[in-house]
Amino acid sequence: MTTVTHPQMITVRRYALAAHTAIGAFLLVNVVAIQLMFQIAGPPAHNLFGSIGRLLGLYLAFAVMLQLLLIARLPVLDRAFGMDRLTGWHRWAGFTVFWLAILHPSFVIVGFSVQDRASVFRTALTLSKQLPVLLGLIAVSLIVLVVALSVRIARRRLSYETWHAVHLLLYAVVILGLIHQLYEGTAFTINLWTQVYWWSLWAFALGALLTGRLIVPLVRNARHRLRVAAVVPESADVVSVHVTGRDLDRLRARAGQFFLWRFPGHNRWWQVNPFSLSAAPNGRSLRLTAKGIGATSAGLRELPIGSRVFAEGPYGAFTLARRTRTATLLIAGGIGVTPIRSLLEDPDLGGDVVVLYRVRNSADAVLLGELRNLSRVRGARLHVITGKTGPGNQPFRPENLQSLVPDITDRDVYVCGPAALTGAVLTSLRRLRVPSRQVHFEAFRLAG
Repeated sequence: MTTVTHPQMITVRRYALAAHTAIGAFLLVNVVAIQLMFQIAGPPAHNLFGSIGRLLGLYLAFAVMLQLLLIARLPVLDRAFGMDRLTGWHRWAGFTVFWLAILHPSFVIVGFSVQDRASVFRTALTLSKQLPVLLGLIAVSLIVLVVALSVRIARRRLSYETWHAVHLLLYAVVILGLIHQLYEGTAFTINLWTQVYWWSLWAFALGALLTGRLIVPLVRNARHRLRVAAVVPESADVVSVHVTGRDLDRLRARAGQFFLWRFPGHNRWWQVNPFSLSAAPNGRSLRLTAKGIGATSAGLRELPIGSRVFAEGPYGAFTLARRTRTATLLIAGGIGVTPIRSLLEDPDLGGDVVVLYRVRNSADAVLLGELRNLSRVRGARLHVITGKTGPGNQPFRPENLQSLVPDITDRDVYVCGPAALTGAVLTSLRRLRVPSRQVHFEAFRLAG
């Protein structure tokens, strides 16, 4: 067993540890500050229900701020955790916001209902006649709508483009929430210091969002001026798009990463798709390969040569910088082969390499010729696994996986493919006791 001690990889681990510590400290300090602010403000005039409602309102606002930081796509956070993990945290934070958004007005309404000795319905109706309260209730309704459409059963019925457009409603939630706080907030208005603290926190969150989602992408695209250089059909429903531009080496993109792609004139400005690089970036061009699933990906083969490209990124921690061993196992399923093919081409990939490519049949094996050529040059072993998964064909069961790769516990394992394949592989790796630090996977949570 050989451990990788490349200086860059050591730096990545130290950076991730420092980022974990900083985030933990940030959360602890602000939770304590909010609790102190609430205590200093004292109890409300009515009762316990109102007091709980007010405290939940403070934590709701803080949870929304955290959401803004998680979706800001800040390079500093992506470098430490990867966009896939950040998106997973964003999902769970979203459910936290949902429950706080339900409980905060519920406790406040019940509090006033008890105080006024009126029915809950009548109290809610009376409060909603006040504009700041009405705006807050509209914000809650929008949160409920977005969360409802993000539940897996509903999400499967929506295209990625529609799902992404619905999420833009959250910007309206932030605006409505800020107006609501300006008129209804009391705990953070007790003195000058609490006001400075609270609005500085909001300024930090909104500033991070504007920086990561607007300023950085605009600056990068103005600098690099990306254009479509070639469109190459790989199969009946898969196409590769080659993109060129200026000073692409300054992007510092790595094999295994992805960009959020927009093609002005081909789709609407709010429609964006995450596509991985299917070739290791060389400083002169970028290549994405996509399967025609949604409206955008299905029409990529119609892109005119020379058309403009707007890209955000690079994002993702699915890179060789995370390796801990010299030997590597790359596992791809279907169109998930794109970042795996990119990793196989990465000049930093050394040591013994095994590639497992799972497809239904050989006709579905996109980029197979390139994988074979790269494997031959690298001296890697390539196994193409075909056939429908069933009782007699389960290649990723622990015993079958270990049969294909006997020294699997001494390798870093990179996995990318459909959710079912990724889940099966991760389960087997746990049963085979492959250390979690050696397991790297791309779940494309950003794509829903």
